[in-house]
Amino acid sequence: MSLITCPECAHTVSDKALSCPGCGYPMHLRHSAEGPLTVPSRATVAIPTGSPAVMVTSAHQKATQRIRKKLPNGYGSIKKLSGRRSRPYAAYPALSSLRTKDTALPLRIPAIGYYKDWYSAFDALTEYNKSPYDIGNRAFTFAKVYELFYEDKFGKGKKNLSVSSKYAYETAFKNCSALHSIRFFDLRKQDMQDVLDHCTLGYSSLCNLKKLFCQLYRYAMENDIVEKNYAQFVSIQQEDDTEKGEPFSEEELTLLWNHKDNPTVQMILIMIYSGFRIKAFETITIDLEQNYFKGGVKTAAGKGRLVPIHPAILPFVEEFRNNFPSFRSRTFRSCSFYPTLERLGIATTQSGKKHTPHDCRHTFSWLCDKYDVDELSKHLLMGHSLGKDVEKAVYGHRTYEQLCEEMAKIQIN
Repeated sequence: MSLITCPECAHTVSDKALSCPGCGYPMHLRHSAEGPLTVPSRATVAIPTGSPAVMVTSAHQKATQRIRKKLPNGYGSIKKLSGRRSRPYAAYPALSSLRTKDTALPLRIPAIGYYKDWYSAFDALTEYNKSPYDIGNRAFTFAKVYELFYEDKFGKGKKNLSVSSKYAYETAFKNCSALHSIRFFDLRKQDMQDVLDHCTLGYSSLCNLKKLFCQLYRYAMENDIVEKNYAQFVSIQQEDDTEKGEPFSEEELTLLWNHKDNPTVQMILIMIYSGFRIKAFETITIDLEQNYFKGGVKTAAGKGRLVPIHPAILPFVEEFRNNFPSFRSRTFRSCSFYPTLERLGIATTQSGKKHTPHDCRHTFSWLCDKYDVDELSKHLLMGHSLGKDVEKAVYGHRTYEQLCEEMAKIQIN
């Protein structure tokens, strides 16, 4: 017996072997009295019918595909599970990679994942060995990650965040119930995009959903649950409808003034004759000596602006200031604003849409136009950005007295 070299994989093989044990290449096509034949290359070999090499043809074909390598010690293992499965191959890490200093007994090894073929499992195992992670975290569902995130953000000893902030996260979580049972590691951009695309809520609710996705991915990356932030690729396809609305009609305004003794109606009239968003009244400053509001939300131009108090609503403002510490926009909207308009019979606009608190701001804009408040004063009173209008943005100025004069132009019904 002598050793020869396999022309396929350069493995040293016995001249008595029918095929290479390394790659399965047929080493002898036939035997002759002169001894073993010189083994031709695979490109020129011809296999006669009835040759023993026919028996190894299928093995050779498999060997010419990607060769399964023997996994080194401490690398992990790959097992094919029994039964009919779409992903029958399970990749397991080495036990040594899961041990800690305090671990004395063998651990039950959790699978890294389940795959369609051996090679996919091998790739996953290779990636795991490059940067081992806590496999238990990869099993967390969307709901579990939200629970951990919520506790981390709002739990005991954490900074006190507003009630409205908590409510926004809780509501956003409820609005993506389709994701709750999905393993967070398996989430992809399209899963979240589908939730946003099929959500029938308004633009602000969609913004809260996207914010929740981004916050959860940030938390998950900080805690090695995921390695890639798919939330950054999600987009809101719906137009921003937060500034849309329809003003109260003259008949509706007259009805409101006829019920001015009602505290809720008084607050509605304050919003109509000041132009502030409802959220601004949670933090607004009221100066009854100089008769102005100071505050605003959302935009840089709107924050901290001065708006003279219209004389017609001054008594209502005095009453509101006494109750100011307890005012919450969300509570007022759901418990006072909508029920009161329903009782007055003006819950919907003339076009059939539902009146919202933002319609009060639209009504103020309409009143400014009706009573010829100059355009620059109107922008300043409402906190509009002057944008690329250089003349107004840079050279447009109004004194407080001038704003008072413009505000006084607006008459009540």
